Amino acid sequence: MSKLDRLDIKQLRVFQALIREKSASKAANQLGLTQQAVSEQLKKLRDVFEDRLFIRKTNGFIPTPLAENLSVDIDRLLREFQTLLSPRVFDPERAQGTFVIAATDYAQQIVLPHLIQTLRTQSPQLKIIIRDFEVNSINDYMESGKVNLAISFPDCVPSSYLTMKLFEEQHVCVTSNFSSIPKISATLKQVAEHPNISASPSRPNFKGSIDDWFEKHDLTRNVVITAPCFSVVPLYLNVTDSLAFLPSRAVNESSLVEIKLDEVPEPFDVIVAWHPRTNDDPLQKWVISKLVQFT
Repeated sequence: MSKLDRLDIKQLRVFQALIREKSASKAANQLGLTQQAVSEQLKKLRDVFEDRLFIRKTNGFIPTPLAENLSVDIDRLLREFQTLLSPRVFDPERAQGTFVIAATDYAQQIVLPHLIQTLRTQSPQLKIIIRDFEVNSINDYMESGKVNLAISFPDCVPSSYLTMKLFEEQHVCVTSNFSSIPKISATLKQVAEHPNISASPSRPNFKGSIDDWFEKHDLTRNVVITAPCFSVVPLYLNVTDSLAFLPSRAVNESSLVEIKLDEVPEPFDVIVAWHPRTNDDPLQKWVISKLVQFT
């Protein structure tokens, strides 16, 4: 066993108390130990440093030359240990490194512009990577530390992850100004039968997130175009006689009009999620706190 393996913090604290008090009984009182326990730790110290360290006199101990030399280094080590255990104050202005956020197309449009503005203003040295949210890979990415935060929908993240609801969102039915479908009096059946554009960011097929809602009404949407993200759907609506269901906050095109329906799809939550192992990370907690403005 090496000398380092035989040394522990308790022995260093005993050494420090003996240097200050020059008495085994006073050192014991200071540390809340018995005098016998102090003597046992001193014996171990002598063995490690191969020196008597403290010589007994009538009225206490006097340190050897080696002990006097060691005292400065041991004081420094104990201070550093104390600093190591002290709560750390997180300073965003000094934060460095890279923070990776996986976000859906919708979150990249609605949530991230405000968040990135805040992060760049308050933590200018922090580098930010935004990557597309990949539902089939997100668990691996977050477990491996390749992604710090995910902004998505509840059904898209593992149930074991920690989450915070940002806000509630609602799908609205929209079309272009020149669409042939009646904008005011369209029935749900007419909406289902009219050419539909579906945004399926994680599933490149013709079944979108609200098709189950149509099926509850015994209707099947006539989906003629499926797009990989919400942001391109308005462009496609403007060049086709079609309609689409988009999250309400993502509708900012002046050329689009909302088709009012007697019944609307159920609202859904937009959440931020993170792996439990990063819950106490100061940077992670700080970034999450910047998202509270959306809740």
